[in-house]
Amino acid sequence: MQVFTYFLPHSIVISNSFHILAFHTPWYNDFMQQALLTWYDQVKRPLPWRGTADPYAVWVSEIMLQQTRAETVSGYYVRFLERFPSVHALAAADEQDVLKAWEGLGYYSRARNLKKCAEVVSGALCGVFPGDVDALRKLPGIGAYTAGAVASIAFGIRTPAVDGNVERVVARLRGVREDVGIPSVKRLIQWEAEELMPADRCGDFNQAMMELGARVCQPVSRCEACPVRQFCDAYEAGDADALPVKQRKAPQRVIPRAIALVFHEGTVLLHRREERLLQGMWCFPGFDHVDTPGEAAKQLKKLDIDAVYTETVGNARHVFTHIIWEMTLMAFRAETRVAPEGWLWTDLDTLASLPLPTATKAAQRAAVERLSQFVPDLLA
Repeated sequence: MQVFTYFLPHSIVISNSFHILAFHTPWYNDFMQQALLTWYDQVKRPLPWRGTADPYAVWVSEIMLQQTRAETVSGYYVRFLERFPSVHALAAADEQDVLKAWEGLGYYSRARNLKKCAEVVSGALCGVFPGDVDALRKLPGIGAYTAGAVASIAFGIRTPAVDGNVERVVARLRGVREDVGIPSVKRLIQWEAEELMPADRCGDFNQAMMELGARVCQPVSRCEACPVRQFCDAYEAGDADALPVKQRKAPQRVIPRAIALVFHEGTVLLHRREERLLQGMWCFPGFDHVDTPGEAAKQLKKLDIDAVYTETVGNARHVFTHIIWEMTLMAFRAETRVAPEGWLWTDLDTLASLPLPTATKAAQRAAVERLSQFVPDLLA
């Protein structure tokens, strides 16, 4: 029988078969927890939300970190808390101001839910976040992961916080080789994650699991750098890169899209989107499956916007979760400042003050360049 010797307390020697049987023994988890927390204490990144137990600050950071890299979030987090230093300040803010502060982070439903949740906590809960996982999950925009993160980091509750990184770590540590998209397997991952939790330092442990997944236990694994590889089923089996098992996603649909930059005497036309995608953000007129100026002009006409095409000013591409916009940026000149209800003629200052999504940044730059060249007749 092959024997593996690991550098554990008391020079414990673990055989291949015993290693698997040991998964749910207290000493196994104790050693794994100690190894991971020691590593975390030594190498954790100095991120601005680390070290706080303020439920409001923890909650804001965790919402921002969903599907967004920590390096990107850091600056936004600091500026957001300066702008909205308390849950009461966020609840009282205008949604447009919140979206503006969120501009560039993407997934804007997070910002809208952040505002809704703040209103509930500030009002019905008198500004106090509940220190209970089930109560946290009842709040707008808070799911299992965010509830676990806030409960463990802010309140020290022994509960896991399973995001995509932690799901990958747990699947490899415990050797889960079934599709994690299956509800029963997802519940197994959650249960295994809870089994791994220590009795104390729960918040640090969850953050250590996230750190491990973000920096070491990546989709292409770096097992030799892993502080807990001696406890890992996938490392022993040599199939870490194959885990977790996930059903292949459908390919993203590529949608050609015309973006109309409609100008009139130092202003450009915007509208506030009501559609679920980019809801609440201000955008230039856009038309799916349109790639010619003539067709774009027809679409504008349907909105009662009379405009003449002048030139194509560029192209841009933006990748969403399920679709890709391939955009052609077309400039138009409107003869009058007439626009449908819910649309707005904006000058440079107004354009800078409104929340615009990252998908429109190339169009926004083109609009700013054009508006910057405008000189009113009175000043000419």
